[in-house]
Order: sequence, then C-alpha cells, then structure tokens
Amino acid sequence: MNISSIVVQTVPKFLADVVASLKECEACDYHLHDEKGRIIITIEGESVSEELAKMKIIESIPHIVSAEMQMAYSEDELDRHMEVLNNADLVPKMLHDDSMDVDNIVYRGDLKKKDLEGFAKSFDIVD
Repeated sequence: MNISSIVVQTVPKFLADVVASLKECEACDYHLHDEKGRIIITIEGESVSEELAKMKIIESIPHIVSAEMQMAYSEDELDRHMEVLNNADLVPKMLHDDSMDVDNIVYRGDLKKKDLEGFAKSFDIVD
C-alpha cells in the first residue's frame, strides 16, 4: 500500500469549486486548504502506477493550477527500513529487553556530538 500527500494549487477565486470537486472525487481524500488556494489531499494505491493514475484524475479537475506530491509512504519500503533498524547493532540490546527496569539504565553519552558508533557503548546498567 502506498499513501502520498499532495499539495494542490488553485486560484483563490476558484477555491470553493476545486475543494468541492476534490471532496466528491473518489481518487483522493481532502484534508484542508488555506485562503491562498493551497489544498492538502492524500491518495492511496496498491502501486505507484495506481497513484499516478489518480494524480492524472486530480490534475484534470478544472481550475487546478498544479498538483505536486510532497510526501510518499510505501509499506514495503517501511518494512525494509524497520528490518535494518531492528537488526542494527546501533541500539543496545538492553533497550530491546522488555523485562529491563528503565530506572536502572543510565545514558552517559552526548547526542549533540552525534557519535552514533559510540552510542551503544554509552549505556550502563545500575543495580
């Protein structure tokens, strides 16, 4: 499943018409707009090609000046990233241990220095 946010631009005098058309359109979900003619919608699709087909429908609505994808979420992509994060040595094993008493974990690092390699070594267990 893919979900993408789209910023639609129209001329303010056509804003009400475009918002009404987007709300009636089955290709997207309307979320909000401002007085300058910017409208936020989302589209969903099982594939990129399905999302592109929905974009063409949106772009064909009268008085839309532009419709630009701002952010995209792909379930498969997220699953791949989560697998990498879950298998990385970056996070100390103790932070994955649900039986660990969090009051016994002391962080002795400095996130401002962003020493990610030393991050895992920055934790101590206090008894």
